[in-house]
Amino acid sequence: MTLDARRLREDFPILARLVRGKPLAYLDNAATSQKPKSVIDALSSFYSTNNANVHRGVHTLSEESTNMAEAVRAKLAAFVGAPKPETLVFTRNATESLNLIAHAWGRKFLKKGDLVLSTEMEHHSNIVPWQLLAAERGVRVKYVPVLADGTLDLDACRALLAEGPKLFTFTAISNAIGTVNPVLELIRMGKAAGATVSVDVCQWAPHRPMDLRTWGADFASFSAHKMLGPTGVGVLWGREELLEAMDPFLGGGDMISRVTLERSTWNALPYKFEAGTPNYADQVAFGPALDYLSAAGLDAIREHEDRLAAKAKALLEERGVTVLGPSEPSKRSGVVSFNVPGLHPHDVGTIFDLEGVAVRVGHHCCQPLMHKLQCGGTARASFYLYNDDSDVEALRRALQRTLDFFKIGAKAGAR
Repeated sequence: MTLDARRLREDFPILARLVRGKPLAYLDNAATSQKPKSVIDALSSFYSTNNANVHRGVHTLSEESTNMAEAVRAKLAAFVGAPKPETLVFTRNATESLNLIAHAWGRKFLKKGDLVLSTEMEHHSNIVPWQLLAAERGVRVKYVPVLADGTLDLDACRALLAEGPKLFTFTAISNAIGTVNPVLELIRMGKAAGATVSVDVCQWAPHRPMDLRTWGADFASFSAHKMLGPTGVGVLWGREELLEAMDPFLGGGDMISRVTLERSTWNALPYKFEAGTPNYADQVAFGPALDYLSAAGLDAIREHEDRLAAKAKALLEERGVTVLGPSEPSKRSGVVSFNVPGLHPHDVGTIFDLEGVAVRVGHHCCQPLMHKLQCGGTARASFYLYNDDSDVEALRRALQRTLDFFKIGAKAGAR
């Protein structure tokens, strides 16, 4: 299957915008994706015709709302290969999903001196919760080193796993530099060492097929807004027996079975972890996003992004720009993180915006990784299914304008 990105662009109203008089070239997809009209219409239609609180009533609107929201949970289970819909917990975002693991699993099953193993390329959301737990409970945290080429040091990983960590938590794909980690190998290594394994799949789930039934991990976290869906919907998948054994994360309505003044008992999965009124409207609108991705085909999406990212990487390097991450194409995603020598990433992003090109700049919530790679931050172009060669051409024009503005030679790399 081959994507017709030019045709797909017609489904995304925002891509018709002009930015500073130029056609929008949206290359900030690793931060959040744009939404097709089917998702926008689904959200508007829900509020216009079906809106009522879920799980709370016997009247028609409440039953409709509940059925629509739960249908999306079932659709999502099929999309990611979860064994049961009940093992998918809706949160606000992947950050909350990771914090849920730290609070509900970590506080119950980790004790002073236990080791949590993570990596140096993690998003802060997979670093800070474990640091907080270390300060509170005396848990130790160690990190698999990142090599100069932006890949994980697998030999060091094996040595650290030999120390017997209780948890091994890592990202499938780096949001900052686009490194594609050997996920299945890392999961196998972690399980062989006796660790509970948690995978951040925020940059994987929107772009590549996954089957949680066969992966062998214990937890996976991701967000709807990076995969054409609305904001405010995160997902935590957990192995059923672990979720059953964990304590609740938040207390209140809908996560209870029975409450007395003396004690409470908990609702069944997944509601045990979904206290209060959920973001059910956006959850419903997540359904058409999953349909859209399924129709396009994740394998086709990946091939399309890889082609555009490789083309962008080549043109950047031809002009003396430093592109971070692995050189081997199979170890790269649709994220192209780069620095123009002599320029701050914010200056690059500002000039790019003058050409209507939206890229991300900064440390990408990965300050330890930036420190390891000896840079304060990068500019980051990230591709998705609706990008096409016109966006790569816009990137080229924006780069040339930047080089011209700061009077940087084609290969000199100096002002």
